[in-house]
Amino acid sequence: MNQNLRHALAHARLHAVDVAARLAVDPKTVDRWLNGRVPYPRHRWAVADLLQVNEADLWPEVAGYSRPISREIRALYQHRHEVPQVVWREHFASATEDIGILTYSGLFLAEDTTIMRTIAQRARAGVKVRVLLGDPDSTEVAARGIDENIGPDIMAARTRNALTLHRPLCDVQGVEMRLHSTVLYNSIYQADRQLLVNTHAYGIAAAQAPVTHLQADDDEGAAAVYLSSFERVWTSAKPYKISSETITGIR
Repeated sequence: MNQNLRHALAHARLHAVDVAARLAVDPKTVDRWLNGRVPYPRHRWAVADLLQVNEADLWPEVAGYSRPISREIRALYQHRHEVPQVVWREHFASATEDIGILTYSGLFLAEDTTIMRTIAQRARAGVKVRVLLGDPDSTEVAARGIDENIGPDIMAARTRNALTLHRPLCDVQGVEMRLHSTVLYNSIYQADRQLLVNTHAYGIAAAQAPVTHLQADDDEGAAAVYLSSFERVWTSAKPYKISSETITGIR
């Protein structure tokens, strides 16, 4: 039972049906929140804004990792490895229209069977899924391995491993994957209008670099810049096919 949420609703003189109407969700969904279920981040922020309170006042158990900094910057993590796994999982599970992944290997996601299963489920539910992984034979992937001080061969191997782990997604209708050969300044993980952006820094492994959680509110903010960047890479990337033995890019 979420007594904090109940008291905030009473203070605002609102009922569950009022919140449901404002957020365009089923009233039963709001009832589940009142009974203790924790909403997805975008719904938590919307409820907090509606009630004019801090998210921490309504859901103190999760506010520590998702307290908004501004309307567009929802959270900032000093290192990618500090982003709780539940944030990644909720991020993709919350998508209702689009999921986009742009990275070189993204092994930390590919090795999470729950996330891979979630993405497949969202695709089957009608969500458009686009995945951009690095071409393991490209000079850009090799250069990134050198930049991270792990060597070009290891980075290429990590990318090939990620491609192998993505094989189950390739059989799901609604999922499209491509290989890119671009210099990535950021890895982008999109779920509708929410983005987790992992900044790349020279000589620093991606897991050690910062992650910014953005919410796209308009077409001119920071999130829109990254969404545009994703589209540019997608347009220039090459589709790939899976053979019975290997995954290879179409040259």
